[in-house]
Amino acid sequence: MTVNELMTACNFDAVCLPDSEREVHGAYIGDLLSWVMGRAQEDNAWVTIMSNINVIAVASLSDVACVILAEGVTLDDELKATAEQKGINVLKTELPAFEAAQLLSGKV
Repeated sequence: MTVNELMTACNFDAVCLPDSEREVHGAYIGDLLSWVMGRAQEDNAWVTIMSNINVIAVASLSDVACVILAEGVTLDDELKATAEQKGINVLKTELPAFEAAQLLSGKV
């Protein structure tokens, strides 16, 4: 499934999609960035409530397919521009992280 297909299937909103056709395989849910760096796998969808510049850095280092911001979290314009520049797909949802993860189950 691609990031774009995942967004549609789960009714997530786009924050920025520089590579919407990237394939998603698996998911990781976490907010402790050092744990995410060590445990998220390439092409995962990463669910978090964090929204600072370090999220973009960790997403890039971990090479996740997309970041899903849960619980209504969003990025400011500067962070959106950085994510776009680094090729990081970012989606958002008003759902709690647990419910967002439930939507991912069986899809990725």
